[in-house]
Amino acid sequence: MNIHVNTNTLKYISLLTLTLQNAILGLSMRYARTRPGDIFLSSTAVLMAEFVKLITCLVLVFNEEGKDAQRFVRSLHKTIIANPVDTLKVCVPSLVYIVQNNLLYVSASHLDAATYQVTYQLKILTTAMFAVVILRRRLFNTQWGALVLLVLGIVLVQLAQTDGGGSAGGGNEAASSAPTATISSLAPAQNRMLGLWAALGACFLSGFAGIYFEKILKGAEISVWMRNVQLSLLSIPFGLLTCFINDASRIYNYGFFHGYDLFVWYLVLLQAGGGLIVAVVVKYADNILKGFATSLAIIISCIASIYIFDFNLTLQFSAGAMLVIASIFLYGYDPARSASKPATHNHPADEEKLLPRV
Repeated sequence: MNIHVNTNTLKYISLLTLTLQNAILGLSMRYARTRPGDIFLSSTAVLMAEFVKLITCLVLVFNEEGKDAQRFVRSLHKTIIANPVDTLKVCVPSLVYIVQNNLLYVSASHLDAATYQVTYQLKILTTAMFAVVILRRRLFNTQWGALVLLVLGIVLVQLAQTDGGGSAGGGNEAASSAPTATISSLAPAQNRMLGLWAALGACFLSGFAGIYFEKILKGAEISVWMRNVQLSLLSIPFGLLTCFINDASRIYNYGFFHGYDLFVWYLVLLQAGGGLIVAVVVKYADNILKGFATSLAIIISCIASIYIFDFNLTLQFSAGAMLVIASIFLYGYDPARSASKPATHNHPADEEKLLPRV
């Protein structure tokens, strides 16, 4: 009886965690990039998130090794240094994740939070596409239908913004604060098309990296936390390179941490912790629960955007968002599992992996 109660409690905690993580990250990124005052460099925030992720995963690996320092060091040496070929395999997703996270900041700088949240759900389509091509997975007919609904919904959302809907005030906040900020030239002028292409690029990279990472995880006796240590160790050099390719002069003139305050550090922690939180709770949340969490996040983002960013919620946008929400539920629905509930625990992980990490 207690086990049943605990499982249900964990499911509700998973729902709350996934919902808040999905909704708050998009809203926070948008606010951080459009609020008055000095604008921080997004490339440095991405790099700092990787440092936070590395430290967190090292602590988790240390805990896995029984808090024994010698075992911990031997494990790191065996996995990372003594196995260079395996470590090099992680170079690909490391680079991809750095580029993806930088694109997400670009997208959040140019799209209102609600449009960003809905458009980024295209990662379901790209993940499914790479799952079919790389892992030779087969999709249910309902999942193909869900992907069609997803594309139609996002097209409606984008057309709603092109036709004059969307943010009334959020888009101009950065520009209005420009004269007073010492680094105001860094505040991006709003370019919806650039934001859209950045979001599409992030979706494409998210799908590829997720499936590639899953492929290298298969057959390897390495924990998820150790893999994340490898990822972060290799992502940090790529992140440094990105900082100095894109923002070398700005870092030299204004400093690496210019524009940082408590809110930016909170954003760094949120971005770093988001993926790790999902990795922990995902085993307690089935596809329907994850779909519910994502759908709630879209609704929260839309409502919050109305009050925070003067977002204008149109009928066309609402229809597109509802199609996206319906596609998320339809994509997570498995008719075979519904028909034979006793088989539920035989292979939940395989279907679960078709949904990208959020």
